[in-house]
Amino acid sequence: MRLPFFYGWAVVAVAFVTMAVGVNARTTFSLLFPPILDEFGWERGVTAGAFSFGFLASAVFGPSLGRLMDRRGPRVVLLLGVVLVAAGLALATLVGRPWHLYLTLGVLVGGGTVCLGYTGHALFLPNWFVRRRGLAIGIAFSGVGVGSIVLLPWMQALILAAGWRRACWAMAIVVAVALVPLNLLFPRRRPEDMGLRPDGDTAPAGGAGGRAANVVDPVWAAVDWTLGRAARTARFWWVVLAFVGGLWAWYAVQVHQTKYLLEIGFRPEVAAYALGLVGFTGIVGQIGLGHLSDRVGREWVWTLSMVGFAFCYALLLVMRHQPTPALLYLMVAAQGVLGYGLASVFGAIPAELFQGRHYGTIFGTLSLASIVGGAIGPWVTGALYDRTGSYVAAFWLAIAASAVSAVAMWLAAPRKVRAVAGRVHRIGARRSG
Repeated sequence: MRLPFFYGWAVVAVAFVTMAVGVNARTTFSLLFPPILDEFGWERGVTAGAFSFGFLASAVFGPSLGRLMDRRGPRVVLLLGVVLVAAGLALATLVGRPWHLYLTLGVLVGGGTVCLGYTGHALFLPNWFVRRRGLAIGIAFSGVGVGSIVLLPWMQALILAAGWRRACWAMAIVVAVALVPLNLLFPRRRPEDMGLRPDGDTAPAGGAGGRAANVVDPVWAAVDWTLGRAARTARFWWVVLAFVGGLWAWYAVQVHQTKYLLEIGFRPEVAAYALGLVGFTGIVGQIGLGHLSDRVGREWVWTLSMVGFAFCYALLLVMRHQPTPALLYLMVAAQGVLGYGLASVFGAIPAELFQGRHYGTIFGTLSLASIVGGAIGPWVTGALYDRTGSYVAAFWLAIAASAVSAVAMWLAAPRKVRAVAGRVHRIGARRSG
């Protein structure tokens, strides 16, 4: 048995379960949104703003989260996330004013899921793989889809049967019981800390297919990247812009989708099922597009994801006039199979541009951009609805954000620093020539 090989995939398996529960604890906001609006009668922009405020508040901790990961490893970061999410869900049952919602489902749940979700895992998962980086991250992040198809319909059933407060309590218990024992056993942040190598290799780094073999720009790759050095490059800021646009598109639809589908005539259980099905179809997108990114490059997959989100919004606009099941399932597929593929390259791209001793701090700062995008998107969407009485302008704005994000990623050009495994042979051919 090749212990190094299987240990890396064990890291992926633990991340899969953590993502399945942790990220969907935040996604349940979309299901809680309608009953909270109905009970309190707050403005839609104000209520959706709790989700956005949580993102923005957690953004403050992005660089600190990266430094904490660099120094203490995944166990501390992930257990901190479990405590925050469980506390936020439990305390949400006591809300009576908007600021209560902002503190609980906003700051605590939002901040906790930054630790448990894409950002927290992207801080260390890329260290365990080089050749299979996109595939491994895609498999780990596809746990979100499995969790969504199981947890979100269950949450909706609880909301309808027992009310949204009891549903919050139930989810808080699931988070604590499932994730505390699992992450107490979580491995170290880098394979080198355990005498192992990425991809389960036994050959020294720099051998065929190793770390050095995929370098396209040796001058760039030789830099000992610190946050200050990275922030003085154009590539850093193109990634920032790509992250803002991508996460804007992702979370604007995630937060508002359920309410929108209810308003255009779909039943509550269908709207909840659609939200869960998006995550479930995201399994295909994250694994398939993650593997594809290892063959053709990260920029192509990022672009496909942005096309998926743009198409999703276009279909939602069409469904205002034709709310048919066929269009609903096509929208789900565009959002899940294509859009969610973004997650599989979310951590790989910064790792290939700025890998090194300070990667955690650099990525933690870059994650500010994704958090800002994920925060502004839902808030602007809700505010535009309050002002115009429809989602039309907001959905067109999200389509524009998708286009800008795709262009920015091509300008960041990770392919010009390190090639993916499927293109390494071309580097070798050029060098030998």
